[in-house]
Amino acid sequence: MTESRTVYNDKESKQISDQEGRRDHDTLGPGNKELNDTNHSPDAEAQADTHPSQQLKESPPPPPNGGYGWVCTVCCALINGHTWGLNSSYGVFLAYYLANNVFPGASALEYAFVGSLSISCALLVSPVATWTTRVYGTKTTLFIGIAFETASLIGASFAWAIWQLFLSQGICFGIGMGFLFVGSVGIVPQWFTTKRSLANGFATSGSGLGGLVYSLAAGAMIKTIGLAWAFRVLGIVALAVNSICAILLKDRNKIIGASQLAFDVKLFKRPEYVLLNMYGFFSLLAYVVLIFSLANYARTVGLSASQASVISALFNLGQALGRPPIGYFSDSIGRINMAGLMTFCSGLFALVIWVFARSYGVLIFYAILGGTVAGTFWATVAPVTVEVVGLKHVSSALNLVWLFIVLPSTFSEPIALEIVAGTGSYLGTQLFTGFMYIAAAMCMLLLRGWKIGELDELARLKGESVDQIDAVGTETKENDAMAKAAGRRSIVKNCLKWRKV
Repeated sequence: MTESRTVYNDKESKQISDQEGRRDHDTLGPGNKELNDTNHSPDAEAQADTHPSQQLKESPPPPPNGGYGWVCTVCCALINGHTWGLNSSYGVFLAYYLANNVFPGASALEYAFVGSLSISCALLVSPVATWTTRVYGTKTTLFIGIAFETASLIGASFAWAIWQLFLSQGICFGIGMGFLFVGSVGIVPQWFTTKRSLANGFATSGSGLGGLVYSLAAGAMIKTIGLAWAFRVLGIVALAVNSICAILLKDRNKIIGASQLAFDVKLFKRPEYVLLNMYGFFSLLAYVVLIFSLANYARTVGLSASQASVISALFNLGQALGRPPIGYFSDSIGRINMAGLMTFCSGLFALVIWVFARSYGVLIFYAILGGTVAGTFWATVAPVTVEVVGLKHVSSALNLVWLFIVLPSTFSEPIALEIVAGTGSYLGTQLFTGFMYIAAAMCMLLLRGWKIGELDELARLKGESVDQIDAVGTETKENDAMAKAAGRRSIVKNCLKWRKV
């Protein structure tokens, strides 16, 4: 409002009411200062023909904040259920492998690496998946993932040695999951503004629901139809559901001019982006332990195989129940605030509940309560990344995040089992899990200090209140760079201030 008024001289401002000025400001939209200046220049008519079209090209239309976006949200939820959800059921497979010596000569560490490889390979293929999305489109990327995932589950049904399980249930499944995940993860934020975190919460809750269903289903199928046919049934179901979702999904990459660079390493020059990556690093060190170890922990305290599968399933139910509220309240109290608070709760619950869980009832309580916040990283990473780097660069930024968390995804569960083997109990693993979550929360605390400083500087530059500033950054390049730099200088000073960020 202030900017629109300053383009008129004193004489003109007396002739034009505030109401007319406000209407002109709203009609002209972003960049109105330049357009109004042209009205008083000698070549105003010539410039008037070019500037509006340039503005339309530079400023993409706002997301519909719903509509077909909800169809895409459901599709992404189902894809998450048949990738990450299926992968979460590996805790049931792991407990079965360890209890029955399915592959003679295989150690507990080797079994742990099978599950870890599926996650790390999913993240490692992100540059390739990003490239195929840029060159061939989203649907091609999704169908490549479907082919790999189906082949992995069918191939695992014929495995008779541990190295074959590495290739099928580990590497091949991870590649398929990676293509499906990278191809779909950036779509939901493109369709929403004020409801972005809520929609993302619903989409990521699919992995929890999938984990719930397939943890119970895998345990039942292994018991009734055997390990081989359990794999085959899972492969056929995943093929059908993922194919339908891939057909229905629509991205808005061309509309928003999304950057699809696989290695935009210049982002690492930004301290705030490094903090985001460290948040993911510590979160994954803890999260992978929980999704793969809870079922085996249940067996070590004397529970049966069916009870262990129920614990794993209820943990995934907790994730499904927890992620939509995390998304909903993220839009209300701030996405960075919610990410840090819920991650801290994850560590707290591990330290004060899981450490003392020795009975079936207490483990059920922890599985549900801990599950609601354990996957906070996955529910918040996309909308938080948008606020850190902006909507245009979110795909490239997320791509580097996936690569950054390959190491914790690969070695988290092996570290956990080695701690158990070295100490003879799960206490060290439980403490490790809790403290890693708390370290991740501290990274979010520092990141919110940066965001508060950035918003304060933007408000100062524009002469507006902080509430009027767009949190995801649609300012001019000059203002945006100055605000980010100001935020970096005030990270520590602002991190404890209360503000919706």
